Amino acid sequence: MKVARPVLKERCIAVMRTSTLTKKTAGIDGVKSLTPVQRLALVRKLALKGKAMPTRRVWIDKPGTDEKRPLGIPTMYDRALQALVKLALEPEWEARFEPNSYGFRPGRSCHDAVEAIFATIKQKAKYVLDADIAKCFDRINHRELLKKLNTFPTLKRQIGAWLKSGVMDGKQLFSTSEGTPQGGVISPLLANIALHGMEERIKQFAETIDLKDQRGRQQGKRDKRKSLSLIRYADDFVILHEEITVVTRCKEIISEWLNGMGLELKPSKTRLAHTLNRYEGQDAGFNFLGFNVRQYLVGKHNTAYKSNGKPLGFKTLIKPSKEKVKVHYDRIAEVVDRHKTSTQVALIAHLNPIIKGWANYYRTQISSKVFAELDHKVYKKLISWAKRRHPNKSWGWITNKYWQTIDGENWVFATTQTGQDPTRLIKHRTTEIVRHVKIKSDASPYDGNLVYWSTRMGHNPEMPKKVATLLEEQKGKCAHCKLQFTEESVIEVDHIIPKSKGGKNEYKNMQLLHRHCHDKKTASDGSLGTKSGCNSAKPKPDKSGNRGINDNDLIT
Repeated sequence: MKVARPVLKERCIAVMRTSTLTKKTAGIDGVKSLTPVQRLALVRKLALKGKAMPTRRVWIDKPGTDEKRPLGIPTMYDRALQALVKLALEPEWEARFEPNSYGFRPGRSCHDAVEAIFATIKQKAKYVLDADIAKCFDRINHRELLKKLNTFPTLKRQIGAWLKSGVMDGKQLFSTSEGTPQGGVISPLLANIALHGMEERIKQFAETIDLKDQRGRQQGKRDKRKSLSLIRYADDFVILHEEITVVTRCKEIISEWLNGMGLELKPSKTRLAHTLNRYEGQDAGFNFLGFNVRQYLVGKHNTAYKSNGKPLGFKTLIKPSKEKVKVHYDRIAEVVDRHKTSTQVALIAHLNPIIKGWANYYRTQISSKVFAELDHKVYKKLISWAKRRHPNKSWGWITNKYWQTIDGENWVFATTQTGQDPTRLIKHRTTEIVRHVKIKSDASPYDGNLVYWSTRMGHNPEMPKKVATLLEEQKGKCAHCKLQFTEESVIEVDHIIPKSKGGKNEYKNMQLLHRHCHDKKTASDGSLGTKSGCNSAKPKPDKSGNRGINDNDLIT
């Protein structure tokens, strides 16, 4: 049988991405990492043979519950081969995926999904179906998935082999007749492919609704289709509409659609509610991805407004959910209790990553009040920790030892290190609240818009690192005219203080300018002689005729 041999470059990328992981968990081969020589040997061996080794079953805790989640860890060879197949499939499916699908996709995040919900309800209170798919990864129908995949026979055979490879739990081998193993490199992509089509099915239903719109049936259809929204992050999704009958019918339609993939809704996590008012004894609002989404009745001074300027009488607030706040504080308290006899430095070293990571996740919404309340609770917990360590010392002695005044800020839990920077505990409320900008609905990292993706992510394989970093810092705007860069813009790197006048070649002395803005700035600061001949030449048009960014445009 002829074996498919992918090109060398893609094989090298696949091996690099899977053999240099920070969390090293071995499959049934027992291999956790590879040496450079072993990586090169693996690159030469990779081939699509249509075979696969069983995965290794690992059980992990589900946050906030007593349940365990099963992971299936592939062997190092299968891990690299899955990454290789993903390189081939992902660009095609990124062009096809629905606009309101946000989970396990490059360039998209939980915050994009939450912002999509905010944009949907900010000017109108709506009913919501908050739903979760029961054991989504474990129950996907293999035949339906491969049918929907509709790819080349070689890839189809290889993916089918992974799906049917079985799982080793301890020393026992179990067959896998359904589902995709969580823990595999390609599993999230396969799950997204399996769930692709949910949003379109809902929109098809929206077009069939009998409307009573005086402006005409066709105009009414467009309005109704737009007002019915399905927003999905992996196997969690919400359906939003102003009429409860429409939302209820959508629940039935989605249940029927999921049955075709061998899936069903999880009753314990499926809930009907309203964003503003109580509904059937249920509190207003809902929780999604750790956030609580709710609307509140407010007075004329605090109300949100319609696009035409009329007051709504309510305001939409998205905050950290009470459950997630409690889980976070309990984790902090557990760390403090576990370090009763540890030094202050050791305690701070364990707490800072927990506080920083949690605060960074919730920094995009209305979290200031929650941050302040958490800091107060942590302060009281630390007081108990300090008093227990020194039961015979006075309150003044304890506070002088463990709490300092740093840069004008009092009551900072920090060490007293004379002549050195003290080790200090991060406070939640020092994290700046920054509103997240939602991704464009049809945007994809594979669409070729280098300026947009470098601005969002700060890196792009086709964009010079220097330019990508500066684009992110400047939020995609020219430092001179403050206008947004576009795909057609000719962008140049400028030294704020010219090198001829002692300026250094470092990031804080660099900025991105349009070519014409750079010419104006150069003429005014007297650094005309610093441009090299190649850098001052006109950029050559690319194959499409656009004069975009190229190496000769970058003034270094």
